[in-house]
Amino acid sequence: MRDADLRAALHQKVLRDHHGQADTLVLDELGLWYGTARVDIAVVNGRLHGYEIKSDRDTLERLPAQAQVYNNVLDRVTLVVGETHLEKAIKIVPPWWGVKVAFAGPRKAIHFREERAPGTNPAIDPVAVAALLWCDELIELLASLGAARGLRGKSRDRLTRALADLLPQDELRAVVRMRLKERSNWRVASART
Repeated sequence: MRDADLRAALHQKVLRDHHGQADTLVLDELGLWYGTARVDIAVVNGRLHGYEIKSDRDTLERLPAQAQVYNNVLDRVTLVVGETHLEKAIKIVPPWWGVKVAFAGPRKAIHFREERAPGTNPAIDPVAVAALLWCDELIELLASLGAARGLRGKSRDRLTRALADLLPQDELRAVVRMRLKERSNWRVASART
């Protein structure tokens, strides 16, 4: 099984219902923390749920670093692994991550078995959440809060931190999810619903 095969099967079998929901965005390759990591699939609705794929052909070398970034941003994470990686992968990711095992059926179709259901992230970093927004979105939000004065032309990191300082975490997370769903000019190919 290749990564692309697992991704297609996830969209068709696991995320099928999300594709039909008007208030949901399903996006391939969502960049996190200024693009230092990308989660394979993100589902944005009342929460931000990331799916990270590690097929049998992949290695788990990058998973610890990816997990650090994902743990700061995502409300939920599900790791989708081939059977050969299951034992080692479960030891790498936090216990609140969900784990699905991908396996080939008798006719070579890909199926998924839930090894562990995803829980809720206990420690989201508001700055990392705000970093999902682009500069123009940050300025627009800061201006709507009457807090853009002196910040126009500042770095994206400075704008991100200013917004994270202004809004309570739950409100910030809701605003960021709303902005992601409203975006029409994604820079990467996406499956938008």
